[in-house]
Amino acid sequence: MTKFDHKVNLPTIFAANNLSILPITRGDYVISSFSAYKEFDEPDVEVQRISIPAYIQSLMPQFLVSETIALNYANVCGILNDFLEDDELVPTVCGRMSSGRFGFDIDTTFGTKRIMVNNSQIEIDAAYEGIRYLSLFEAKRDLSDDFLIRQLYYPFRVWSSRVTKIIKPVFLIFSNGVFNLYQYQFDNSQNYNSLRLVKQKNYVIATEISLADIENLLRTVPLIHEPSISFPQADRMSRIVNLIELLNEKPMSKQDITSEYAFDERQTNYYTDAGRYLGLIDKRRDEDGFIFFQLSALGQRVMKFDYKERQLAIVSQILAHKVFSETLKLHLKCGEMPNKQTIVQIMKRSNLYHIEAESTYLRRSSTVIGWINWILELIEE
Repeated sequence: MTKFDHKVNLPTIFAANNLSILPITRGDYVISSFSAYKEFDEPDVEVQRISIPAYIQSLMPQFLVSETIALNYANVCGILNDFLEDDELVPTVCGRMSSGRFGFDIDTTFGTKRIMVNNSQIEIDAAYEGIRYLSLFEAKRDLSDDFLIRQLYYPFRVWSSRVTKIIKPVFLIFSNGVFNLYQYQFDNSQNYNSLRLVKQKNYVIATEISLADIENLLRTVPLIHEPSISFPQADRMSRIVNLIELLNEKPMSKQDITSEYAFDERQTNYYTDAGRYLGLIDKRRDEDGFIFFQLSALGQRVMKFDYKERQLAIVSQILAHKVFSETLKLHLKCGEMPNKQTIVQIMKRSNLYHIEAESTYLRRSSTVIGWINWILELIEE
């Protein structure tokens, strides 16, 4: 009832009154106008490609279904050695544990307040200790805009008092073979809001997808009639794929997606509609009439492919729509993305469902640009 990992998850009464909640013991909480969350900085555009050693067979990109497995993959691939810049890394503490006793200052609407914590429960997804540092990890599978600082701060305070090494709080986000790592530092260990980003790097599992692979799909994928689904307003294909990954675990209601994925309800509609537009997500009603979402038969089949084939299958579903196929062909011919006005003209020739206003065409041209860029970023040449 008190687990709100992202600001958008807060109950309406909290959001309306600028309130947040923090645990101070195993059963007690304090509510105030805390600055409890921090937005992620936009990831660096540079991406480093990685691959797993050939002798490892049990870690496969298409089966990174938990934080623990993703962290093991990152370790085996050398991501952690590269990012942490430490020697002789060893996995150490993880799981749930007691916080002990400590106090801290935190910003509120009414100024800085002092909070005392006594044996609250904390959880560490992983810790890696090297010669110089102890790095504490929080790992997430969902692509979110912000995070709860407590997830880094409470473990930082606990282990700062137990070891003499420098503590590195690290946030790892992984989805569809992409690992985004953020290293933070608390400039004042007594201040919850002294968090500062020190380093950010991105890694992606190598696929060996070439320009020739994409051009082949452009030639061979047959165009389909536009479905009776509103043309997507969902610029980030990475989030759509992430949603498909989550639905591969289990069907979810709109409320489940909104809560777990750090969406508001409008974004949930946009991204589930985008998955339906691509034929990868189905919308259903249960016997009580409640709406839920699940992978379509095609979506289930795609998620069983190996990593490279899965990417190409998703590209195929995009390029089966005339607007994306024509835009990508024009991009490859001219060597740059067509401007929005040109894309709008392609959209108007593509018999899109339920778009009438010029402003709607212009706004949703951003989806075309976003999805085409995602396809081009897959190319490793």
